[in-house]
Amino acid sequence: MKKIFILVVVFLSIGLLSFAQESKFQLSSHILDISTGKPVSGVKITLSKRVSKDNWMLIEERNTDANGRVKDFLRQDGKDNAGVYKLTFHTNPYFKKLKQQSFYPFIEVVFELVDNEHYHVPITLSAFGYATYRGN
Repeated sequence: MKKIFILVVVFLSIGLLSFAQESKFQLSSHILDISTGKPVSGVKITLSKRVSKDNWMLIEERNTDANGRVKDFLRQDGKDNAGVYKLTFHTNPYFKKLKQQSFYPFIEVVFELVDNEHYHVPITLSAFGYATYRGN
């Protein structure tokens, strides 16, 4: 009985440690195709940070998941992520797959992080228009 109790305590401790070490991210995004009313999966989104007036540094690239989301940009690991960033939504392959002509081969959204809060930068998309906003 004592051995079982010790094993249970060990497994619970391991579970709590892995839960406590779950990563948090400061930035997320989402793409919704308003012509279909559905999320857009498999679209590459590139995150870049402005390093000088005309220069950008690639930080990360992700593809949207089945719900059209990227939840894990900019790991919050104690460093200050403040700065001007750009998300590039590579939409052309999505519209080509649908055999639709699109006015936007890609969409760039530039924004500024000024604190350590979470930022959500989604787009609503159609072949000839898009909108963006700061979500939560």
